[in-house]
Amino acid sequence: MKQILEILQENARATPEQISTMVAMPVSEVKKAIKKAEEDKIILKYKTIINWAKLGEGEVWALIEVRVTPQRDVGFDAIAERIYQFPQVYSAYLVSGAYDLAILVKGKNMQEISSFVTQKLAPLEKVQSTVTHFLLKRYKDSEEILEPVEQIKRLPIMP
Repeated sequence: MKQILEILQENARATPEQISTMVAMPVSEVKKAIKKAEEDKIILKYKTIINWAKLGEGEVWALIEVRVTPQRDVGFDAIAERIYQFPQVYSAYLVSGAYDLAILVKGKNMQEISSFVTQKLAPLEKVQSTVTHFLLKRYKDSEEILEPVEQIKRLPIMP
């Protein structure tokens, strides 16, 4: 099963027939394993990664650190759930360090993200404070290098 999942994670378009050849299993067993993984919510989604910047479609991303007050009996889970339900939130993580949650959000522009933080996120009852970091450039996303950095070639220095 693990081999099948690793192949699909690398290439969601891999067909059961292709996977069957790669893992030396009958196609019917591969299909059965994939279906079970989908039913058990091991496979959550098949995804395409698009570099929107190449199409001139601007998106603004921000990483927001959030300090919250944990709730009795549920800890951070209840406030995290409240936060990740917002459509602006792309990812949400419980983290160690000075802040409790790291939230990745996207919007059309900086003002949209700013409005989200000031009008929706910061006013939540259990939110103590936030720090917003706007992402200036994406180099790698979901293990994919978006634009390789060109190496500057220098001429050798002659004595």
